Amino acid sequence: MPELIFPGPEGRLEGRYHPQPGKPDAPIAIVLHPHPQYGGTMNNRVVYNLHYAFHNMGFTVMRFNFRGVGRSQGEFDQGVGELSDAASALDYLQAMNPNSKHCWVAGFSFGAWIGMQLLMRRPEITGFISVAPPANMYDFSFLAPCPSSGLIINGTADRVAPPKDTHALVGKLREQKGITVTHEEIEGADHFFRDDEQHMKPMISTVQSYVRRRLTETTR
Repeated sequence: MPELIFPGPEGRLEGRYHPQPGKPDAPIAIVLHPHPQYGGTMNNRVVYNLHYAFHNMGFTVMRFNFRGVGRSQGEFDQGVGELSDAASALDYLQAMNPNSKHCWVAGFSFGAWIGMQLLMRRPEITGFISVAPPANMYDFSFLAPCPSSGLIINGTADRVAPPKDTHALVGKLREQKGITVTHEEIEGADHFFRDDEQHMKPMISTVQSYVRRRLTETTR
């Protein structure tokens, strides 16, 4: 998979780019990683698996390191700069794929929070995947209204982002008209979906069946 260095707001950003050969109109997806100050990188297992899940469904996919992570320049900026990084990454991905009809954003944990903010700024995003959004740590009230439909998925044994907070977030989003927020839980999974067979694979499989269904529908 080609390594990528592209311009960000605070200097170079490092990414991985995985196009669909011979399909200039393939849908595009960007995948956002967990908290940089707690070891989050684009090579996190959840992020890596999401990346390949989208690619296997025919998407051209990109994941990248937020500022200050790996070879990305800059330093951690409490989510403000990271949102700008994500916007730059999406700009770059769109510039490389001008004929793409669908654009998705996926994020895990801190990356889910950034992804939902990106969603608010970019009306062209067709759908979102939020894995274990930390609704107990970050304010998601900016999602008013949430502009597109998506999937929120978490583990029932998540101690980092407790399920009750995720349920509250889903409840608020479901009060909104014109979008559909789908919520799925993986029984027994912790925040990191550590068990490949029992937690990671069912989570990825749930994401894929959701995205495949959405790709056949015309509604948002």
